[in-house]
Amino acid sequence: MTSPHFPAPAVVFDLDATLVDSEPTYYEAARRLLAEHGAPGFTWAEHLAFIGIGVHETLAALRARYGIEAPVAELVAAQDLLYLELARTSTEVFPQMRQFVELLHRRGVAMAVASGSSRAAIEAVLEGTGLDAYLTTYVSAEEVAHGKPEPDVFLEAARRLGAPPAGCVVLEDSAPGAAAARAAGMRCIAIPYVAATAGDPAFAAAGLLFPGGQGEFTAQAAYDWLFPRAGARPAPARRDPSS
Repeated sequence: MTSPHFPAPAVVFDLDATLVDSEPTYYEAARRLLAEHGAPGFTWAEHLAFIGIGVHETLAALRARYGIEAPVAELVAAQDLLYLELARTSTEVFPQMRQFVELLHRRGVAMAVASGSSRAAIEAVLEGTGLDAYLTTYVSAEEVAHGKPEPDVFLEAARRLGAPPAGCVVLEDSAPGAAAARAAGMRCIAIPYVAATAGDPAFAAAGLLFPGGQGEFTAQAAYDWLFPRAGARPAPARRDPSS
């Protein structure tokens, strides 16, 4: 919501599972990679446990779990190649997210992407979906010292936008991402990709929570929360009724 402290908020988007439905693509890339290294049978349920965690950290954990000898850097590079091959043609933007980006663009809001994906993957997805017409500033976890849940990518995004962290609003789908936004001193709109995680304590500080995820999120609701109409009461944060 606008206030004397936040006259013109900047908006920082997580990419995967927030702006675009890329998790199935990441899962398929990881599944193929692990199979190539003698670890078949990687499941979607296993993949979900790593949502919101950077590629490097994810592959370091999987390397240890499956006893893979290849260095983490080699695994990251190989998965990036597999992912890029799939992502350029198979990644879709969540429709209400595209509408939200367009609403913000028309208002002249400064926007950036801060993601755990590689810079090459971010570029491929933005170009392949046409979001590069609106989102020209982006930060990869490989460009900062620590990935989420540390705040580094969000703080760097704010720096590149020339915005104070307290003037930024983050859109996130994961608990580690929401924790990173809080650590950065930024407000958060949370859209859990995995609905069962909506009650996670990391989402408790979100200014606006859509517990039903993308199926519940609407561009207009998020926009009205950021820019309430004159005389209108700001929408209260939505909470998981089961929490």
